[in-house]
This record gives sequence, structure tokens and C-alpha cells, in this order.
Amino acid sequence: MISGRLHERLCFPEEPHTLEAALLWLRWERNDKMKKFIEEFKEFALRGNMMDMAVGVIIGGAFSGIVTSLTDNFINPILNLVTGGQIYSLQDWMGFASNFISALVNFLIMAFVLFCLLKAINKLVDIGKKPLAAAEEEAPTTKVCPFCKSEISLDATRCPHCTSVLEEVKAVEEKTEAPAAEAVTE
Repeated sequence: MISGRLHERLCFPEEPHTLEAALLWLRWERNDKMKKFIEEFKEFALRGNMMDMAVGVIIGGAFSGIVTSLTDNFINPILNLVTGGQIYSLQDWMGFASNFISALVNFLIMAFVLFCLLKAINKLVDIGKKPLAAAEEEAPTTKVCPFCKSEISLDATRCPHCTSVLEEVKAVEEKTEAPAAEAVTE
């Protein structure tokens, strides 16, 4: 069996000497680059400002449907009526209103679906962040001085506020706990 380091040199040499070794090296390098590319794209796509821009483009496209419907179904018929180009019946006006309401409902459905989608994406992103936050909360970096009750570093041996020696406090606490522990065992 070939050792790991030797296997790497044979399969992925600095300068491949055989065609098979060269193909293996190219395949490995291409996979590595593809993984990096996918990771970079994922980071780029899930950034907050990128998501905001995507929402803006989609909502803008849906809103343009409302504006188009408004001009086609209300403004143009009113201009035709004022200029005498065409006279519309009540049924025509109801059709115009129906088309506009349809465009408005389409916009609201698009906005709701987009809202639900972004809520799910944000929840997935937050799931990855919660374990890191929990790990940071479990490891405190400060403690409270028993004399002046100010917050100090965990590895401090003397309080910077009241200048009390903190190692003596530990020794005193251990001495007071030891007789109490002996009394409990007796």
C-alpha cells in the first residue's frame, strides 16, 4: 500500500509526468476551484444587501404591472372619452376595473410569496448563527470582584478598581469551604 504523502505526489504531482497523472491533477484542481466558486457564490447571494436588491427588482417588476394596468384600463379610456375617440359602455368600464383589480391581486400575491420566501431564507441563515452565539454565551470572559462588585477579567489576580488581591480570596474561600465540607461528611 502506498503511503498518503507518496500517493499525493503520484496522483497530484507538481509537474505531472504521465497523461493519467495530469488528468487526475486537473480533475482535482477543477473540483477544488468549483467548490470555492460555489462557496463564494453562496456568500454573495445570501448577503443582506443582495437580498434587498433582489426584492426591489421583483417588487418593481410586479408594480410595473399595476402601473401598466392603470394606464391601459383607466387613463387611456378616460383620454379617449375626453378627446371623443371612443365611447365606452358600463360593461367596458367594469371590464377595465376587473383588469385593474386582477393586476392588484397579482401584485399582492407576488409580495406575499416573496415575503414568505425571504422569511424562510432568513430563518435558515439564523439557524447557522445560533450555535455560534450559544457557544459564545457559555464561555464568560469576565467575573465580578467580591469586594467592589465591579466587572473584571477572568484571569485577573488583582482588581483594577479597588486593587484587592483576588488570589487570597480564592484561598480564603477554599479554607472556609473545607471545614464546612468536613462537617457535612461527619
